Amino acid sequence: MEGEITLFGSQGEPVAYIEDTKNKTIFSFNGEPLAYIDESNNLYVFNGMHLGWFEDQIIWNHLGQQIGFTKNTCPTFTKFEPFKGFKQFKPFKAFKQFAPFKPLKSSTVSSSGLLEFLRQGRV
Repeated sequence: MEGEITLFGSQGEPVAYIEDTKNKTIFSFNGEPLAYIDESNNLYVFNGMHLGWFEDQIIWNHLGQQIGFTKNTCPTFTKFEPFKGFKQFKPFKAFKQFAPFKPLKSSTVSSSGLLEFLRQGRV
């Protein structure tokens, strides 16, 4: 679909994609709604927990580490994207936590996996 952005882990593995809508929902390739990006580029899970930021085509965690990438910013070759499953219904968005102050951005890549990072706070 036009306007969707694939997100890759640090090893070039396709993990999720950003749906091109007003609130930019992030879905796994099996159709699971994982998180969303608000109008200020804050990254939230649906329970309102703040995860990080999506800036410069990179997902940054609270430590200022890089954890997710687009094809243009991935530090290694990207692998082929799988087929996208049917999108599941998005859960209700809970009240958002206040975003913490942004840390200094680091060139360090987080050792955490992107999918696990995006699934934080899920019940």
